[in-house]
Amino acid sequence: MQVQLTAAHWIYLAGIVVILITMAMRKNIVVPAVAATMLTAWAFSGSIITGLSSIFNASLVAAQELFNIFLIIALVTAMLGALREMGADRLMVTPFRRVMRAGTSSFLILALVTYVISLFFWPTPAVPLVGAVLIPVAIRAGLTPLSVGMVIAIAGQGMALSADYIIKVAPGISATAAGVDPDSVADKSLVLSLIVGVVALLVTYVTQRRTWRKPSPELLVAWENKADKFGMTGGESAGSAGSGDSAGSGGSAADGGQGGPTGARPADSPVDSGGSVSEARPAAAATLVRTEPVAEPAPSDPPKTNSAKVFAVLVPTAYFAFIAYLLLGKFTSLVPPLQGGDAAGIVGGIAALLLFAACVTNDKRNFLESSSAHITDGLVFAFKAMGIVLPIAGFFFIGNGDFAGRILSLPETATPPAFLFDLISAAQSHITPNPVVLAFGVLIIGIVAGLDGSGFSGLPLTGALAGALGPAGGMDPSTLAAIGQMGNIWSGGGTLVAWSSLIAVAGFARVPVLTLARKCFLPVMTGLVLSTVFALLVF
Repeated sequence: MQVQLTAAHWIYLAGIVVILITMAMRKNIVVPAVAATMLTAWAFSGSIITGLSSIFNASLVAAQELFNIFLIIALVTAMLGALREMGADRLMVTPFRRVMRAGTSSFLILALVTYVISLFFWPTPAVPLVGAVLIPVAIRAGLTPLSVGMVIAIAGQGMALSADYIIKVAPGISATAAGVDPDSVADKSLVLSLIVGVVALLVTYVTQRRTWRKPSPELLVAWENKADKFGMTGGESAGSAGSGDSAGSGGSAADGGQGGPTGARPADSPVDSGGSVSEARPAAAATLVRTEPVAEPAPSDPPKTNSAKVFAVLVPTAYFAFIAYLLLGKFTSLVPPLQGGDAAGIVGGIAALLLFAACVTNDKRNFLESSSAHITDGLVFAFKAMGIVLPIAGFFFIGNGDFAGRILSLPETATPPAFLFDLISAAQSHITPNPVVLAFGVLIIGIVAGLDGSGFSGLPLTGALAGALGPAGGMDPSTLAAIGQMGNIWSGGGTLVAWSSLIAVAGFARVPVLTLARKCFLPVMTGLVLSTVFALLVF
C-alpha cells in the first residue's frame, strides 16, 4: 500500500536533514531538534498548543525510555567514588596491569572482553562491568577516554549485538519478516558483523593510536578527577570546529589520557553536545568550578588501610561471580536464566550494595550521609554528562509509532503516526531491482531506520524488503536481510546514534556522547560498506 505523505512527514524529514548537517558542522543540535519536534507536532495536529506541549512531552518520553541507562551510570559512578576515597580503585586494577601494560594490549583486551560478554548477554550488562573494572586499567595503560569508548561501542553495541548469534532475537525478527530460515540469516549476520567490527577496530586503532600516551598512574588520577569536574562545571559553549579531535583523543593537556589532575577544564565536558570542544572561557570556569577541595592522593601512595585491599578484591569478585551466574543460567538449569533488563538491574544493585559497604568502611558514623552524597554525585554526573541528549532523542522518538502517541498527546484508541517509517516505506518504491542497488539501498534504509535509537525496531521493515525485493533483484533474501540487520543495529544499537545505549559507553568513558558517535562514524561506515561488498561477492 502506497504511503500518503503529509506536511508533517516533510517537516520531519527536513528536521533530520538539518540535524545531520548541523552535526557535520560540529555545532550543537539541541535547538534544531526542539524546533523540528514542535513544527512536526504542529503540522500533524494543526494546533500550536500541541506543538508547544510536544517539546516537553518529547523530552519526558525520552527520559522515561533512557532513565535505566542514566541510573546505572549513576550507581556505578557513585560506587567508584566511594572506592576512590579509600584508594581501592587503583589497587583494584593492579592485577590487570600484567596483561594490559600498554595501549595495544589494552585495546585488544577491551575489545575481546566486551565482545564476549555482549555476545552472550547483550551490551547492557557488559558496559558497566567493563566500565567498573577494565576502563581504569586501559586509561592507566595510555589509552585516551575517546579510544576506550570507541572500542567498547564497536565491540559490544556493534559487533556483538548486530550478530546477536547466541540469543538470536535479531536474526529471528529479520528472518520472520523476510520469510527465510533464521539460521541462514544468523550465520550470514555473524560473518558480516565480524567484518564490520574488525574493519572498524582496525580503523580506530590506526586513527587513535597517535593519541595514546606512555602508561602512567597519573593518567588514571587525572581521568578519575574528571568525575567531579565533569558533573560540576559548565557554561562553556560549543565552539570551534577545529578542536573536535581533542575531545578525549589526546590532543591537549586537559585530555583524560594526559596531563595532571589539575589544569584546564576537562576535554570531555558534557556541555559540548555538538561533538566539538571549544576553548575554555576563564571567567565561566572560574565561577562554576567546584570550590571545595577535592582529595587527590598521589598515584604512587599505597592504601593506608586493609579495607582498600579487601574492596579491591571484593568488587571484581562480585562482578565475576555475576558473570558466572549468567553463564550458568545460559548453559545449565542450575539457576534461572536472566534477561537483558534483569541483568542490567543486578549490575546496578551490586553497585549500590558495594557503595553502601564502602561508605560504612570509610566512615561508620556518617555513612548514611556519605552514601546519599555519592548517589547524588552519581546522578549529577549522569545528567550533566548525558542529559543533553534527551530533547534530541525526543525528536527521533516522535518519528516512531511506539512513542509518537504519547508525545502528541493522542488518546490511547488513536493510531499514532510513524513519520520515519512512512518516509522509508515511500522511498522503497524507488529502489531499482539490481543486486548492488538493492544491497546498498537496504543498508541505507536500515541505517536510517536506526535513527530512532532502537537497533531492533527497523528489522521488520528491512526483513520485509529483503523478502519482497530479493528474488526480483536476483539476491538471496537471507543475505539481504542480514545486510539490513547490519545497518539497523550498527546505527541504532549504539555506535552511530548518540541517543541510544551509546550514552552508557560515553558515560563510563567520560567523553561527550555526540563526539563519540561522530568519531565512530568513519570506522563503522567503512566496515559496513566493505561487508556489503563482501556479501555481494561471496553470499
